[in-house]
Amino acid sequence: MNDNFPRGTICIEDLEIGMTRHLRKQVTDRDIELFAEVSTDRNPVHLDESYAQDTIFEGRIAHGMLTAGLISAVIGEQLPGHGTIYMGQSLKFMAPVRPGDVVLAEVTVLTIDYAKRRVTLDCRCSVGNTTVLKGEATVLAPSRKFD
Repeated sequence: MNDNFPRGTICIEDLEIGMTRHLRKQVTDRDIELFAEVSTDRNPVHLDESYAQDTIFEGRIAHGMLTAGLISAVIGEQLPGHGTIYMGQSLKFMAPVRPGDVVLAEVTVLTIDYAKRRVTLDCRCSVGNTTVLKGEATVLAPSRKFD
C-alpha cells in the first residue's frame, strides 16, 4: 500500500517554510526480512515471533531504521527530492512498528538558508494516531543554479 506524492525535485529557490510531503506504506514481513539482510541486523525481536513474545514488545517489531528509511524516502524523492544530500538527522523512537502496520512518514520544511542551500526539516512517522518516530533533518537542497 503506497500513498505518495509524485517523485521529483523541488529546488531550493521554490521551497517555502511549512511545505509538507508524505508517503504512506504498509510494513510487510518481507520488508523486515530484506532490511535484516541488507543491514545485517538479525536481532530476533524483528525476525522470530516466539523470541519476540518474551520481550517488552510481546511480538515482532520492525527495525527502527526501517521506519526512519521512510523519512529518507520522502526527503530523497519528494521534499526537496532528487539531488538532495543528507547532512544530519536526529531521531527519537516513540513506539514500535509491527508487521502489517501502515506508516505515514511526513516531512515539513522548518527553516531555509538560501545562501548555503541548507534546509531543516521536521520529520515524523505515525501509525494511526500514534507517533512512532520524530526528529529533524538537515539537508543540502538542489538548486537550479547548478543544473
